[in-house]
Amino acid sequence: MAAPLPDDRTTPAAFRGCLLGGAIGDALGAPIEFDDLATIRRRHGPAGLTDFEAAYGRRGAITDDTQLTLFTAEGLIRASNRWTGRGMASVEAVVHGAYRRWLRTQGVGRDGDHTYDGWLVDQRALHARRAPGATCLAALEGGRRGTREEPINDSKGCGGVMRIAPVGLVAEAPFELGGVLAALTHGHPSGWLPAAWLAEVIGLMVRGEGLAEAAHLALAPLRRVPGHEETLRAVERALRLAADGHPSARQVESLGRGWTAEEAVAIGLYCALVARDFRHGVLLAVNHSGDSDSTGSIAGNLLGLVHGEPGLPAAWRQQVELAGVIGTVADDLWQVRFGTRAPGEGYEEARYPGV
Repeated sequence: MAAPLPDDRTTPAAFRGCLLGGAIGDALGAPIEFDDLATIRRRHGPAGLTDFEAAYGRRGAITDDTQLTLFTAEGLIRASNRWTGRGMASVEAVVHGAYRRWLRTQGVGRDGDHTYDGWLVDQRALHARRAPGATCLAALEGGRRGTREEPINDSKGCGGVMRIAPVGLVAEAPFELGGVLAALTHGHPSGWLPAAWLAEVIGLMVRGEGLAEAAHLALAPLRRVPGHEETLRAVERALRLAADGHPSARQVESLGRGWTAEEAVAIGLYCALVARDFRHGVLLAVNHSGDSDSTGSIAGNLLGLVHGEPGLPAAWRQQVELAGVIGTVADDLWQVRFGTRAPGEGYEEARYPGV
């Protein structure tokens, strides 16, 4: 039986559910990311993978998807602190700096080429390389910030969308900011528009909309942006397929493989919509021939927000790598959005310096 849906997605438990859910989906998909479905079933049985398996030397290991999600959150919190302390902040510049800190954790970059401080970058487990996306590495190593108007490349890979959930949790205009932050590294409209759409969906859910309603409502701003056609087709196909029922790996694979952003978001959405509960949805999202960790991350973010932290399987919550760090970052995001701060008082300045 599915866990009961929380009435309020403005709680710390909902924010924790979103980020921990994404990390769980990421960790489930990590061992099978590069396997086709036949190989997955041969190795793990007819039902495919059903629990954490070893990847990168441990069970429950996260990948660059969760790493970059955490650094997205860090950048958003630091931008909030900068605004509180100085009355000015370029969110995209501060988040780009956070991504550059992540780049350094991957052994790329030079000492002194950007601010390398704060609590998150000191988490040594985040310095592990977990098959980081070549597009993100190349775009960030170059130093220039990509924009929608002056794209840094023509990539529509899923590296921009799989990290974007924190934007939906805290931004006042999530569609706009989601697109801006994804375009820092992915220049094709189908690389950043799925991120804009997903951020809008999460933002609408925080405001009280159900998942299906939010998915439809977020199509309105999408349709107004030039170059939206590919993303719109992918999302609408996922919505139609979900309405047909009878979820299966075959239906998941009819939406693509998830290597591109519009396919990843379509698969994540479909699996979240047809899920009987969190476990069912994320396992459906990873057991296919494609980018299993990214599609698992997206489905996990959505389902985690739907069910909240208590609706996630306890063993997975406890075993996923860096669960404590992820929970702390989720709580800090909640404080940015809903906490009470005195005028001029930044939140956890030692962890997130507003510089």
